[in-house]
Amino acid sequence: MNLTIRQLRYVCEVARLGSVQAASKALLISQSSILAAITLAEGEMGARIFERRPARGVQITPAGERFVSAARVMLSAETEFNRAIGDLTDRVPKVLRIGCFEPFGALFMPEMLRRYVDNVGDVEIDLLEGNQVQLQAWLAEGLIDFAILYDIGPIHTGSMTRICKVPAHAVLHADDPLAGEKAVWLSDISTRPFILLDMPQTATYLLTLFDILAQRPEVRFHTRSYETVRSAVASGFGMSILNMRPIGRATADGQTIVRLPILDELPPPSVIILDLYGNAKPLFVRLFIEIFKRFFHDIGPSGFSVTTPEREALLLLAR
Repeated sequence: MNLTIRQLRYVCEVARLGSVQAASKALLISQSSILAAITLAEGEMGARIFERRPARGVQITPAGERFVSAARVMLSAETEFNRAIGDLTDRVPKVLRIGCFEPFGALFMPEMLRRYVDNVGDVEIDLLEGNQVQLQAWLAEGLIDFAILYDIGPIHTGSMTRICKVPAHAVLHADDPLAGEKAVWLSDISTRPFILLDMPQTATYLLTLFDILAQRPEVRFHTRSYETVRSAVASGFGMSILNMRPIGRATADGQTIVRLPILDELPPPSVIILDLYGNAKPLFVRLFIEIFKRFFHDIGPSGFSVTTPEREALLLLAR
C-alpha cells in the first residue's frame, strides 16, 4: 500500500475517537491531512472505512474495522522496530515526542524540558498533552516515545519509572473560614461545594478520597482544566482537591487561593514515566529520566507539593 506509517496513525486515531475533528485536535494536525489519509486508505482498500454522520462524527464500517485492526499491528511492529534501533544507538533523536498529563504542561514541563535541552543539545520538542487514558493509548500506538503521568487508575501499557510522590491537598478561597488553618481534615471540607477536575481516572481518584467518610461532597462545578479549577476557586464556586502545585515559572495562585495539607492518611500517587523499552532503554530515555529526577530533587517537596513537614521526607524517591 502507498500509505505511510503516519497516515495509518491518522486513520487509527479517527477510529479511536470517532471524529476527524477530535483526531485533529489530539494529533495537533490539520483536518485536511487526516481526510487525505482516509481518502487514500479507502482508495487503496476499494471500500469505505468510515461512514460520515453530519454533526455526529464518523462511524467505522466492518471493512474499516478490519483495516484498523491490521493497521494497529503495523503500528505496533513499527514501535518495536524503533525500540530495537534505539537499543543499538546512543544518538539523541532530533525530535523528542513526549506525552504528558494535561495539567503538567503548564505546571512544570517547559521548565523541565529547558533543562533537558540544555543538557543534550538542540532537540525539537513535540509535546502531546492528554488525560491518563489517552496517554497510554498514544504510547501503545507509537505516537509518543514515553508518557509522564500519575500512577492512578489501571496502567495497561509499558513499564514505569517512579519519580516522586505528590499527595492530595485542599484548595480554598482565601475568605473561607478554614483558610487560616495550617491543615485540614477531609471531614472539614466535605460539606463544601466541590470543584472537580473532571478527567478520565482523575475524577474517580479525587472523589474516591472521600470514601473513608462514606460521604462524597456535592460536585457543583465540573471542568477538564487545572487552570479553570483555580479560577473557579478564586471566583467563590467552592473548594477543590489537587495534587501538584505550580512549580517555578508557572503562574502563581494569587492572593485569593489558599492551599492546605490534608491530615487524613491518604496514599499519595506518584509521578511516573511510562515507556515501552523496559530494561533496554536507549540513551535519550535514560538521560530524560535522570534529568527529570534531578529536577524534582532540586525543587524539593515544598516546591511541588502541599503537605505536612513530617511527610515531606517521604515524597522524593531514590535517584
